[in-house]
Amino acid sequence: MAKSRKANEAEIYRALFKLNAAFVHAALQCRKLNQLGVTNSKASKLFPSFIKELQSEINSEFLGPLHSDEMANWSRHGKVRQRWEKYLKGSERKKHK
Repeated sequence: MAKSRKANEAEIYRALFKLNAAFVHAALQCRKLNQLGVTNSKASKLFPSFIKELQSEINSEFLGPLHSDEMANWSRHGKVRQRWEKYLKGSERKKHK
């Protein structure tokens, strides 16, 4: 049985980082091979763009569910901060009396 996304949060973001780094590396190496003159085809000059397109599609697929999770976390933790700020304002008013 798979662990929940919350339990694997750091591992998920680490995997996304590594995946995106690999795409950047692949695009750079394609450019490098073109600069070295391995081929001069029009298609080979487009490969970095094809790589970026695939990277964007994959990121969209994986980041959609994570965005929902992050918004829920922001809301939950934001409420904690708001209660803390309310508490601090209340204690400040008591000191001035």
